[in-house]
Amino acid sequence: MTPTTLLLARHGQTVWHAENRYAGVSDVALTDTGRDQAEALGRWAAGHPVDAVWTSPLSRAVATAEPACRALGLTPRREPGLRECDFGVLEGRTLAEFAAEDPAAAEAFRADPVAHPFPGAEDPRAAAARGTAALRRIAAAHPGERVLVVAHNTLLRLVLCSLLSIPMAEYRRVLPGLHNAALTELRIEGERTALLSLNVPSCC
Repeated sequence: MTPTTLLLARHGQTVWHAENRYAGVSDVALTDTGRDQAEALGRWAAGHPVDAVWTSPLSRAVATAEPACRALGLTPRREPGLRECDFGVLEGRTLAEFAAEDPAAAEAFRADPVAHPFPGAEDPRAAAARGTAALRRIAAAHPGERVLVVAHNTLLRLVLCSLLSIPMAEYRRVLPGLHNAALTELRIEGERTALLSLNVPSCC
């Protein structure tokens, strides 16, 4: 099979970013900084052309991809499987706020966020499965091409664990965070995945 290169980018900074609030499926707007990060990603794309752009359906991902699409003359395609995880009762809240309310549940989450997700949250294993399936569909649709994929911090970390055979319960420790508008490069060939780079700033 012909390998596909996927360039994974987390969306730009949002209005909840500074306070480290979980956005999840909430449709939260980019800040001015987030829009600047999106423009930097667009400049990167202009110098490192890609063949297609796919995004999560959430507006913060679509807005982050827009400058790259404009620079390349591409129309972004939206993939529902790339949406962020639903964080249940933590939507719009911080982990510190939750810990003050339910310290035992917060500690269980910190110890194993897959076995002990937040109350009402999407099962992280299900999120990883849908995200992984989405990336495999995208790769299959673009054999031999380079594809920019704009999505979300937790979803992408879970998917990276799934694709690279990293224990999913370790996603917060092994991959503590993807920077806004930074790029992670994968090569997917059938069922095989290679990590070529991780968390590279798009401004460079």
